[in-house]
Amino acid sequence: MNLDHLHDQLHPANLRMLQAIADHGSFAAAARTLDLVPSALSYRVRQMEDALDVLLFNRQGRRAIPTAAGLELLQEGSRLLSETGRIAQRVRRIATGWESHLNIVMDNLIDTGTVLELCQAFFELGAPTRIRIREEVMSGTLEALSLGQADLAIGAVLDTGWSDHLIDARHLGDVEFIYAVAPDHPLAMLEQPLTPDDLRQYRAVAVADSAAHGQGRTVGLLAGQEVLAVPNMAAKISAQLRGIGVGHVPLHLVQPHLDNGTLIRKQLAQEQHETHFSSYYAWHRGKQLQGQALQWWLQQLDSSATQCALLSGHAHPRG
Repeated sequence: MNLDHLHDQLHPANLRMLQAIADHGSFAAAARTLDLVPSALSYRVRQMEDALDVLLFNRQGRRAIPTAAGLELLQEGSRLLSETGRIAQRVRRIATGWESHLNIVMDNLIDTGTVLELCQAFFELGAPTRIRIREEVMSGTLEALSLGQADLAIGAVLDTGWSDHLIDARHLGDVEFIYAVAPDHPLAMLEQPLTPDDLRQYRAVAVADSAAHGQGRTVGLLAGQEVLAVPNMAAKISAQLRGIGVGHVPLHLVQPHLDNGTLIRKQLAQEQHETHFSSYYAWHRGKQLQGQALQWWLQQLDSSATQCALLSGHAHPRG
C-alpha cells in the first residue's frame, strides 16, 4: 500500500465529499452541491476505494448507500475534520486572540430573541469570529459541550453532584414549571388537586432529550402513562393547546395562554418532580481555551439582566 497516495486520498476535501454523498444519498445530488459533474465525483470516490482497497458505497440505481467500511470512514473522517478545525482555531487564537469561530449550544428553553440580540451586539464589535448556534434539549446541551462540539453552553442542566474538571459552570437562573391542560381536556373538569391516578389515564406530552449517548432524562412521567414525545418545548406547548396531551410546561412561556384561557393551570396532589429547575451556562475550563470572543460572551452572561432575559424573554434583572 502506497502510504503517500493513501494520505493524499484522505484529504479533508475528499472526506467532505464522502459526507456530502452520504447526506444526499446519491452521487448526482452531491455533485450538484459540490459544483462537480457526477463523473468527476465518481472518479474521485473510485480513487479512494482503490487506495483503501475497500468499497465505500453500494450503488443501487441512483442511490448511494455507505457500506460498513464507508460508515467507519465517515465517522473517523468527521473526527479528523473536527480536530483539524480545532487546530486551526487554536493557531488563530494564539496569533490574534480571537477565535475563528465560536460554537454556542443553547437549550430549547432559552429565549432565542435574547441570544440574537447578543449576537447583534457582538457583531458590532467588528470581531473576526463567526458565531454558530445550535439547539439541544436537556442533557444534549451539556453533552455537546463535553464532546467538543460547542465552546459555550447556555441553559445546561446539571445533575445533582455533577462535576467535571474540564468544564466550568455558573448558575443562570431558575425556571418554574406548572401543570397545564387545554380547557376542553377531561382533566380540566376534574376537581383539584389531581391525583396520580387521575393523570395516568391521559396521554402526557414529553420533550425528548437530545443526548445521543446514555439514556437521557425523563421528567414528570408516570409508570404506565401513554406518552407523546416531541422534539422541543414549542411543540409540547402546541400539543397541549390542542388537547392531545398534558404535562408540565414553563410558566413564563405559557403565561399568555393562561391569561387568555387557552390553557388552564391545575394543581397536583403529588408532584412527580421539582417544579423549579436550575439552569446554567458552561464552558471549557482554562484561560488558554478562552479567546476574546468567549470572554466577551461570558461577560454578558454574568449580567443579571441578561440572565433574566435569556430565561424569560424580558430584559430586566431578577429581584
